[in-house]
Amino acid sequence: MGLADRFQEIVDSLPDDWTDLELDLRIFDETRYVDAAVYLVVCNAQPYSRNDWHWRLNVAHRFGHAAAAPATHGALKLLDNAGIVGELAVRQVREGRVEVVPLWGRPESVRQEFRKTRAQ
Repeated sequence: MGLADRFQEIVDSLPDDWTDLELDLRIFDETRYVDAAVYLVVCNAQPYSRNDWHWRLNVAHRFGHAAAAPATHGALKLLDNAGIVGELAVRQVREGRVEVVPLWGRPESVRQEFRKTRAQ
């Protein structure tokens, strides 16, 4: 199973209200480290130093300061297409958080538009 398929399997197993996902990524052929790093720039992978695992991937579901799930899936698909084999490990899943947006001082039209877009 490729990395992108494994990632999709992990995301599909999560409840709908998941907000943050932390994954660790290890590639098996360390001579391809620089090649993999080029592809992983898309999802802002954080490299480890002196560790068994090579990168930490932070993924956001609907909001937050992390890479979107489709961007992460795309980066892992690039690794699969390049023939870079590895493994993923789930480190932490957060769920049930809610986006907080300060709307004080905003006109009512902005508040209504915000409610309308978030209701979908």
